[in-house]
Amino acid sequence: MNLKLKIKALLLICLIYFSFTSFFNAQNSDQKNFKTGADQPELYLPLLKNKTIAVLTNQTGLLKDKTNLVDFLVKNKIKIKTIFAPEHGFRGDADAGEHVKNGKDLKTGIPIISLYGDNKKPKPDQLKGVDIVVFDIQDVGVRFYTYISTLSYLMEAAAENKVEVMVLDRPNPNDGFVDGPVLKKEFSSFVGLHEVPVVYGLTIGEYGKMVNGEKWLKNGIQANYTLIKLNNYHKKQRYEISEKPSPNLPNATSINLYPSLCFFEGTQVSVGRGTDLPFQIFGSPWTKDFSYQFTPKPTSGAKDPFLNGQLCFGENLSDKNLNLREINLKWLIKSYEDYKNPDQDFFLKNLFFDKLAGSDVLRKQILAKMPEKEIKKSWQKDLEEFKKIRKKYVIYED
Repeated sequence: MNLKLKIKALLLICLIYFSFTSFFNAQNSDQKNFKTGADQPELYLPLLKNKTIAVLTNQTGLLKDKTNLVDFLVKNKIKIKTIFAPEHGFRGDADAGEHVKNGKDLKTGIPIISLYGDNKKPKPDQLKGVDIVVFDIQDVGVRFYTYISTLSYLMEAAAENKVEVMVLDRPNPNDGFVDGPVLKKEFSSFVGLHEVPVVYGLTIGEYGKMVNGEKWLKNGIQANYTLIKLNNYHKKQRYEISEKPSPNLPNATSINLYPSLCFFEGTQVSVGRGTDLPFQIFGSPWTKDFSYQFTPKPTSGAKDPFLNGQLCFGENLSDKNLNLREINLKWLIKSYEDYKNPDQDFFLKNLFFDKLAGSDVLRKQILAKMPEKEIKKSWQKDLEEFKKIRKKYVIYED
């Protein structure tokens, strides 16, 4: 190699090195300077001073030093009348779908009102005398995860009762990608209130702005909505979250797989509730062509898990180093094709699958053995329409 070529090669190596170093340092800097809404009290404490507030939060409502938001507000002499608790409760240890009772926070003595079960929307008497409801919950950016429904019902009740809603924003651990079938209005339920895709690519604060701006609340009413934005956040990388959002989403892998695996909750296939790997494995007693085996058993996060005590055959995805930025239907389709049980259909009789999917179309496509590629192609028109709506409410760079 002559001298000129050697110099060129050396310069190229240096350029690659410095580009990589700059990128790495920029990412480190972003993580270092990043702040949640809760970690910017200088922005919200002045707005809460001399007000009577309620707080809608759970175990994820933490400041950087792991102080719970309620404890922090009490320490700063903010008057809290009520704590509202979402699905899984204020401390986040209840099963999915478990009825959470009203009570009192032992540490502060503040009354706790459950917004799950029969009382998903705050009643007028529960908001009486409240000036602002502060909402601080870690979401996962997926339509059938119920915290966005809880926020929507809160906004609706607050608008009807002239109460302000303040959202302390948190990152979307599934970042800014958009995918999945868009919900059809007639299939609206608590696991999908609005006409959005399964993965909508917004933080919970951006989502609330969209619900308000599009007038999706009852009778088109709009809430007095204040957003305490994230500092130094964008959706080009995934930020670690401070606390697991619910008992069966214990880590980043489960959260990443959740948009693809949650469809199984409408079928005779387990997603690993009652094991050490919830939403990281799947299987059924009737899919025996799969090699991985597990048996669901009662745990603190799944007291009576689906297929309790039954040997299941499926797949373990926990160690595959997946970093999905799309919904994977291959596992669902493969399980349906392998399912052999003459006594029970693959899909549950209550058609909960349709509520998760947002319509009956996906179920019918799978029954018709439509290839994954064709199914995903059928989503595109609706996704493009949604992206036009979404674009109006994006605050943080995609």
